[in-house]
Amino acid sequence: MELKDKILAFMEQHGSPMTAGEVEKALKVDRKEVDKAFKLLKKEEAIVSPVRCKWEPAKK
Repeated sequence: MELKDKILAFMEQHGSPMTAGEVEKALKVDRKEVDKAFKLLKKEEAIVSPVRCKWEPAKK
């Protein structure tokens, strides 16, 4: 399982918008890796930002 898949699954379980820092601390991974995964997820439109600097899975 790729990091972006782990992040997306974690965000779906969490149930509320999260910052990259919160994801980093919860999954214990490097912030740069989280930022790269967020960039890919945004490009794929898998996550959306309902509030500035916070992200959640896109509704499908």
